[in-house]
Amino acid sequence: MPRANRHYLPGQVWHITHRCHKKEFLLKFARDRQNWLRWLFEAKKRFGLRILDYIVTSNHIHLLVVDDKERDMIPRSLQLIAGRTGQEYNQRKGRKGAFWEDRYHATAVESGSYLIQCLVYIDLNMVRTGVIDHPSQWSASGYSEIQNPRQRYTLIDQGRLPELLELGSIDELRESHRIWVEDGLKGKYNVRECKWSESVAVGSRNFVEETKDRLGFKIKGRKIMESNGAYELRESPPSAYGNDFTDKIDALRGENTYLWESFPL
Repeated sequence: MPRANRHYLPGQVWHITHRCHKKEFLLKFARDRQNWLRWLFEAKKRFGLRILDYIVTSNHIHLLVVDDKERDMIPRSLQLIAGRTGQEYNQRKGRKGAFWEDRYHATAVESGSYLIQCLVYIDLNMVRTGVIDHPSQWSASGYSEIQNPRQRYTLIDQGRLPELLELGSIDELRESHRIWVEDGLKGKYNVRECKWSESVAVGSRNFVEETKDRLGFKIKGRKIMESNGAYELRESPPSAYGNDFTDKIDALRGENTYLWESFPL
């Protein structure tokens, strides 16, 4: 995979989105979604990736992580997952060409209530598309794992997630999470909000301003905007996540960003 220019802020929660090349439905079969999850588990083992939530859809993924390790943890993990998933798919199908868009997008998310909003937004992804009526019906998701913890091959960090949400236990997390999602099904988190997949940072004004300051000259020209009770540091120029980005500078590509190096597998 090519080098990926991304922001790096130690200890930060990141919402990562990565989509299939040209919006192709390359993950439409459960077998391929499970393969992506298999490599996600491998990234957790190899690099200590701390996973808070995830969902694998038919043509893109959402991944919520916290950067508690060394600087290269996230890029190494994403390179492993994306590289091996695409490689194995192409070999099996006799396919040539890119499997993924060349760059994933990372949005810094403030802990607390904003993290809750992002968590619910991820969980309701396939509900918003109309494919399912409830997130429990989509197995390739963190919702299913939080509500029914696995005995083996656990992906979600069941210690770190409750801590970031200021909850006392995994049982408290499960009940709170269930309520948040049920409320989300009735409210605004059941509609698409571009801030979660197109912004540099989302949270309170203080958090967004602090994030901008921490990124310094790397974030020059970006603007702070208010959106439905939250502030966001927007990519510039803005572009819709669902557009065809071929040969264009798009919202998944951060310019003037802090560099997250790519490494050989």
